[in-house]
Amino acid sequence: MGSLDFLFYPKSVAVIGASHVPGKVGNAIMRSVTLRFNGKVYAVNVKGGEIEVNGKKFKVYRSIKEIPDEIDVAVIAVPAKFVPDVIDECGEKGVKGAIVISAGFKEAGRADLEEELVKRARKWGIRVVGPNCLGVTNLENGFDCNFNPPERQARPPFGKVAFMSQSGAFGAAILDWAAREKIGMSKFISLGNMADLDESDFMDYLGDDEKTGVITGYLEGVKDGRKFLETAKRVTLKKPVVILKSGRTEAGAKAAASHTGSLAGSYAIYRAAFEQSGVLEATTMRQLFNYAKVLAMQKPAKGDRVAIVTNGGGAGVMMSDGLLERGLKMAELSEETLKKFEEDVKAGKLPAHMSYKNPIDVIGDAPSSRYEIAMRYALEDPNVDVLVVIALFQSPALDEGIIDAVERMKAYGKPIVFVAPGGDFPHKMARNIEQKGIPVYETTEDAVDAVYALVKYGEWLRENGKL
Repeated sequence: MGSLDFLFYPKSVAVIGASHVPGKVGNAIMRSVTLRFNGKVYAVNVKGGEIEVNGKKFKVYRSIKEIPDEIDVAVIAVPAKFVPDVIDECGEKGVKGAIVISAGFKEAGRADLEEELVKRARKWGIRVVGPNCLGVTNLENGFDCNFNPPERQARPPFGKVAFMSQSGAFGAAILDWAAREKIGMSKFISLGNMADLDESDFMDYLGDDEKTGVITGYLEGVKDGRKFLETAKRVTLKKPVVILKSGRTEAGAKAAASHTGSLAGSYAIYRAAFEQSGVLEATTMRQLFNYAKVLAMQKPAKGDRVAIVTNGGGAGVMMSDGLLERGLKMAELSEETLKKFEEDVKAGKLPAHMSYKNPIDVIGDAPSSRYEIAMRYALEDPNVDVLVVIALFQSPALDEGIIDAVERMKAYGKPIVFVAPGGDFPHKMARNIEQKGIPVYETTEDAVDAVYALVKYGEWLRENGKL
């Protein structure tokens, strides 16, 4: 297929259907694309004239063919019936890619119009995103043709998670949530009806994209089952793929058909395909990001044995329950590890009333130094594959030294998941810990998701000789 870099790293972009009227899609796209993007942007509208957005003035060309420059990508936001002719003009201009925002195709009962759009695009060798989509966003270089304006929908910081969505509205919510949670994203693709480029094409591209560490997606149905299976099997050996599949029920499948014209198919078949190809399936929006966040920040686990260090006994019990309910194991600490704890208790380095069987309960009066001893001993144990650290920061004894102490634990090379329940102060501490590269979750339930993702993806890599 060749690289799709031209869609994410264009040097020049034409917005066809650009508008000076606030609230119009063509105006919102101009505002988004001119905010941070350093490439050339051209406005096209049959009415001509001039547009001012973000304090910059743009001449409006009546046709893309009038632009005195080469154009890499055309963003099309004109009524559906005009799109095939616009594609022809783009072809004459030598455009490589078209992002068709316009709706009114297969999802509205006009499969014939969508087929005509694809026929014209193929004639010229133009690759098409959409139609009926929200746009494409590259957080690295600021190329952003998302028609939701920044004051309504935030953009996350640049990071390792790529997201593709068959639903524009769901995609917008994900971008907003990622921005609020400070989860860095590399690229966002609103797939729309997938008339040409589909989820497998983008999965393939993102699999080779050095800026992307985790591929995530919301899908209602796949366009070509065999192509998806083959692509996913190949890509998941390079990096994790997490999919939230909707249309799991009969009612949901019918809704998907009217939404993007997607045939959801049997959910049992999808589950089997995900299992066979190493795709991690999320069942909720929250789970999708629990998985993505940890896989972006930690190496996959080499086994399923988990140790817990906590200053709250109840939280340790809840975490244990959650792990066992997901089919994971509580690590049985070795005799050597238990002896280390016993000797430290005798020497007065650790209190006699703490529990050092897994979960390791350092007790509510634990300072960061006590946490550090417990974390070290757990990570040094060959029976431990993953460490979960639970910190109830409400305790006045727990000092900020825990931030650097947890960072020092990275030297052991085993995955670590941190849990910090509560309000403003725990949230502030969580942000500081995440800056050190350790993922932090607010609840034990979310942390269970994270550990499960590390173990499950590790299993897939081991089964295929990659870990």
